[in-house]
Formats: sequence, structure tokens, C-alpha cells
Amino acid sequence: MIGLGTIINVLCIIGGGIAGYFAGSRLNPAIQETVMTMTGIGVMFMGIGGAMEKMLVFANGNFNAVNTIMMIVSLALGSAIGEAMQIEQRIIQLGEWLKVKSNSNGDTLFVNGFVTASCTVCIGAMAVIGAIQDGTGGNYSTLLAKGLIDAIIICVMTVSLGKGCIFSAIPVGIVQGIITVIAFLIGNFMPAKALDNLSYVGSVLIFCVGLNLVREKQIRVANTLPAIVVASIWGLF
Repeated sequence: MIGLGTIINVLCIIGGGIAGYFAGSRLNPAIQETVMTMTGIGVMFMGIGGAMEKMLVFANGNFNAVNTIMMIVSLALGSAIGEAMQIEQRIIQLGEWLKVKSNSNGDTLFVNGFVTASCTVCIGAMAVIGAIQDGTGGNYSTLLAKGLIDAIIICVMTVSLGKGCIFSAIPVGIVQGIITVIAFLIGNFMPAKALDNLSYVGSVLIFCVGLNLVREKQIRVANTLPAIVVASIWGLF
């Protein structure tokens, strides 16, 4: 069944979020704060690991950094485009709308949880690769693996940031669903180099999401999302 992978991924996020919501309601604020900090550190290391995998190449007995210019240009140009488009503000508006529709007006962390969780689970090569595999051949194994990882991440995030994290299932369903449909209609449209660049820059953005969880000054990560598009286009040439 084409699209089954995204459906499984969405259900995993919802299930993990519900589990985290009920677990978090039983924890005192001090524990929730510590969980949020440690979650941020974990997400940062996820980003570091993904970026290092694409950045460092071992040759002649030494590790060499590659594609750093691509990474810097993608981040700079992509963030400028995102700021001009005010992507984060639009996502916040969606979060505010969901907050009202879900009768969560008293939840001060709802929008922050929605934006943070959405950026975490929507960014990355697994989402694109899995959706393409699902669309071209109905292979949902990659999205199943991503769904299990997302369930754990969203479960832990929901403990400290609340039920807004659960609604990250919506952008995941939309983004991966669109990619699946495109792949179904025209086949695999992403060459390996473009996927590598997407994974590289996406991992840097995931690191930024983790950084936001451990410090007060916030990076508008949603406004940097066009960076992965720039990186992917760079890989086409």
C-alpha cells in the first residue's frame, strides 16, 4: 500500500506523544526540566553524529572535512530566504490555531512544543528517503524505523514540553505524504549527492533544535529550513 509508511510514522508519533503526556503529568517540574535539558543534549548529539558522518572522510590516514562551503552557503542563503518568508511565524500561527482547536488555551508550552517537535521529526534524510521508497515501490521499512525513533523522541519531548509535541504528527504527515505522491508519479527524483547534502545540512539544523532546548536564547530553526532545499539543489550539479 503506497503511503503506509507515513501512516505508520504518524501513528508512532501520536502513540509516543500520548505515552509521554501521561508520564509527564506524574513528574514534578524539577524532573521535567532535567528531562528537557538531557533531551536537548541527546538531540544535539544526534545532529553532531549525522553531520560528522557526511562531513568527515578518512583518506591517507587522516580525517578530512568535505563540503564545508556547501554547508555554510546553504545555511546562510537558506536562513535568509526563511527569514524573508517568515516560516517560523507561520508555523507558530498554525500552532496557535491547533492550540485553540484542541482546547489547550491554558497550555503555555503548547506552541513551543509543537514547533520544536515538528522541526526535529520533519528534518532529515530518513523522511525523504523513506517517503521516496514508499512512493516508488511501497517499501515502508525506512519510515517504520523512523517512526520508532520518532516515537521515542516525541515521548521524551512531550514529558517536558507538553502535548503540543503530539501535533508534530500533522506536518510529518503532510511533508512525507507530498514526497510520497511525487515519487509515485515521477519516480526517484533525488540523486544520492542531493540526499547526502540534505542529510548533512539537516543534521546541523537538528543540532540547533537541541541547542534551543538547553539555552534561553533561541535560534529560529524553522526559518532555516530552506537551507536543506538549497543543499539538495547544490547536489544536483
